[in-house]
Formats: sequence, structure tokens, C-alpha cells
Amino acid sequence: MVSQEVVASVRRHLALARRSATASDIAEALRSIGQIVSDDTVLAIQDGIARDALGVGVLETILATPGLTDLVVNGPDQIFIDCGDGLRQAEVRFPDEDAVRQLAVRLAASVGRRLDDGSPFVDARLPSGVRFHAVLGGIAHPGTCLSLRVPVHTALSLDQWQTAGSVDPTAGEILRRVISTRTAFLICGGTGSGKTTLLATLLSLVPDSQRLVIVEDSRELEPQHAHTVHLESRPVNGEGVGLITMTDLVRQALRMRPDRLVVGEVRGAELRDLLQALNTGHEGGCGTIHANSIEDLPARLEALAGLGGLTVEATQSQVAAAIKVVIHVCRRGPLRHVAQIGVIQRSPDGRLGTLVAWEGIGGTGHAGPGMDALTRMLS
Repeated sequence: MVSQEVVASVRRHLALARRSATASDIAEALRSIGQIVSDDTVLAIQDGIARDALGVGVLETILATPGLTDLVVNGPDQIFIDCGDGLRQAEVRFPDEDAVRQLAVRLAASVGRRLDDGSPFVDARLPSGVRFHAVLGGIAHPGTCLSLRVPVHTALSLDQWQTAGSVDPTAGEILRRVISTRTAFLICGGTGSGKTTLLATLLSLVPDSQRLVIVEDSRELEPQHAHTVHLESRPVNGEGVGLITMTDLVRQALRMRPDRLVVGEVRGAELRDLLQALNTGHEGGCGTIHANSIEDLPARLEALAGLGGLTVEATQSQVAAAIKVVIHVCRRGPLRHVAQIGVIQRSPDGRLGTLVAWEGIGGTGHAGPGMDALTRMLS
């Protein structure tokens, strides 16, 4: 096996000599740096140079790892992967910081994004569907940092969640009823907790006769559903134009005859338009949102709605009328769990709150004080 250091040395030699990567040029470069020349070595280096130029370099083989969900790079010497059981360090390395930076810049350029000292970070989706984020060294330490989120192309079924011990039978039946009754809901949780995975699972339960219009900042949702339309936001281009925001897309989605309006992740002013949609006849809308628990969700909703210009009082009225069910997911070891299911409630003084209807981790759970209210809602 040819080391990355040798590949890097050959690449530098070819660059200085302004030569291509033909077999004879690679052989000459190997001799010049004191390496033994063989057919296998030349072919391996040729493949490595081509992979670095067209793919994701040393990360190419890692991205093919079965079950891979996340790949993160902290400078040239620290590469970590997550296959559903937490981050663990991979055995491969970049030859140096410059190699990491070059890869980041090339990946950004492949989707028309700028990444340099004047614009040292980027967030984009690669043509393969992989979510790509990078921060250049100087801003980030110990060097240029990459984060790749690998999309799940096959949605898990709810039965698979139950078999894995992530959803108990009672919670599973509640979730099915939420979908069948077209009840509006939000899934909350932390980063990597399984929000998007669960949302794709639930959307796969929607009858194919209903049209899903999904709005996302970066496309991740892939429900098993016959009638799905995806809308994806877009940042400004190099000339400072072309911006398409989530708010723009939510408004456009409402004109596309959605049976279910889905916001992949609510993170800003688009919450205002989603709430207005759910309060004007668009049943069964849903999305995900970052929150530590369902009890913390009202404060999070008020903060995001404020970005859209809604007052606290208006937010309280809109949320109470629009969103009925909240589902909290969390991660414990390798498994994601549906930890809480609750209902939105409003106190006599108008404040938003939540009432837990069911909670539990590990495939077993119990009813909470909000179960009667949830049962009436889903009946």
C-alpha cells in the first residue's frame, strides 16, 4: 500500500515540473524522490491523484463504510466517523494541513461556493447528497475542519424503530394516530438525536394520495412516499445575489397545493409562515426543531417566532392554535429513542406550556398527565 506521504510528494513533484499524471510521469517522479518504481505503485499513485482531484481524497473509502452517518475532520491528523455507535477515530490521515484545505476549497467550488481567507466557512450540499460544512484553519484549530453528514436513502419503518427498542408499542400506536388524524406536530431534540430520521419514518406512513411538499435548508429528508416535492434554500452566489430563504420557500410551498407542508428544520423566521399556514387550513403540517426537551420547546418557539416579527403574545396564540403534538427524541449509546410525547397547552394567563402524555426510554414507557388530553385530540 502506498502511503499518503509518497502520493503527496509525487503530486508536489508533478506540480513543480508542470507535468500531468501519466504513468511515465509518475514513474519519473518516484525515481526523483528515491522511491522504488513498480507497476502496482504507479497505478496506486495514479488512482490516488485521480481520487483527490475528483472525489473526496483519502475520505473516499471511508464514505463507503456501511452505516456511516457522520464524518468529521479536525485538521490533517484527526478523522472521526460515526456509524450509529458514536464517534471513533479512523486510521487514515491527510499528509498535511494544505491537503485538507485544498479538499475543502475544491468541494466548495464544486457546488459554486467560495471558500478562502475572505470567506473562511461554508455550508452546502454536495451533488451526492452529502451535507458538507467546512471552516478553514486559522479560524479553526487544530486546522481546517470538515463535517460531512451522509444522508440515509432508505427510511426506517416504525416497526424497525420498535424492533430496535427505540419506540415502545404504546408510543408507536400514538405516532400512527398522529399521522392518520392529520394532527400537526413537531419533533424536537439535539443534534444527531434522530429528529430527521424519525420524521422520514412518520412521513412514510402518510397515504400516497396525499402530496408532501418538503422545505429544507439542505436536503436530508427522504421519506418512502410516492408523491413528494423538495424545495431547498440557496445562499447568495459570488456576486452577492441569488439568495432564497426558508421563508421564501414556505410561502411558495403554500401555493403548490400541499396536503402536508413539511419544514425539515425550523430554525428562524420561517416559523411565522409555518404557523400561519397551519392556522389557515393546512392540516397535518410538521417539522423538526432543536430543543432539549418538550418542556423547553415553548421558549424556543417564542425566540424563533420573534425573528419573524411576531410578538410573544401573538406567538402564544398562533402556536396554541397550530401545533398540537410534540415528540422528543434523544440518543442513548448507539440508539435513538422516542423519549417523550406531549401536547401543547396554554395557561389561563396565556403562557405556553407542554404536558407530557407519554415518556420512556429503552422500549418501555408510561403515561403522563397529558395522556387524556392527547387521547381526546387523536380520537
